Amino acid sequence: MKLEQATGGEVTRRELLFGAGKCALGAAGFTALASVVPGMVSNAHALGGTTEKWPWPYQKLDPATTAEIAYKEWYRVFCGAAVISAVFGQLREKVGDPYKSFPIDAFIFLEGGTSGWGTICGANAGANIVTNLIIGPRISGTDDGMLMGSEIMQWYSTTALPRYVPKEPKIKADLPQTVSNSPLCHLSVGKWMKAANKELASPERKDRCARLTADVTAQLVTHLNDWKDGKYKTKGIIPAAGYGIQTQHNCTECHGSNVPSPPKAKKT
Repeated sequence: MKLEQATGGEVTRRELLFGAGKCALGAAGFTALASVVPGMVSNAHALGGTTEKWPWPYQKLDPATTAEIAYKEWYRVFCGAAVISAVFGQLREKVGDPYKSFPIDAFIFLEGGTSGWGTICGANAGANIVTNLIIGPRISGTDDGMLMGSEIMQWYSTTALPRYVPKEPKIKADLPQTVSNSPLCHLSVGKWMKAANKELASPERKDRCARLTADVTAQLVTHLNDWKDGKYKTKGIIPAAGYGIQTQHNCTECHGSNVPSPPKAKKT
């Protein structure tokens, strides 16, 4: 059976019934679904009512304590989510919402330079999420979460890491430090693997990334504390302002003969 649509086209009886079903779901289906998942409606309102108020309140945190949390969280949710968890997890207790409504574990995809693609290091990405939610957009002077995030990426690129030594390290051996000259996971991890002669799946490489995540988190909280005290003056830059296009100033680190290659896997 076919019926004429208001537009002059034809619609089958099956299509008409399917369309009616969708309308019914819009009115009653959500209510039914909400009854299956208690609190769904109220939680949806809560999320919309709290997480959209930006920037978010901040209370000072201890960098050493936060770094230790980040180190341990790396072994649960890896680099990016570990940075977020170390900061937002404490602020859930100190502040409450909107941090309680933030889905920290959803950012596990930042692992390996975003879903294993070796792009921006997850620790850098996690730090940028934190700075932009807490500081927000530029209001005046240095009130710019993007510039603080950029400064952390600059620091990451030029600092010999990891520096952090956990209280209870998973790996007790001394781990070499390397300078990435890039905020990218591929270069950062690749250069360290070459220096340490360790494979990607090695316990040493994993602990290196956990310690580096702690380093980034401590640096992040140090900046945020200074910002809270009104002492922070950003050194962050936006590279596009100097080059006329989004870029890094160190292209040869990833293009040419300097591309890091992993050590050969040991035969078992």
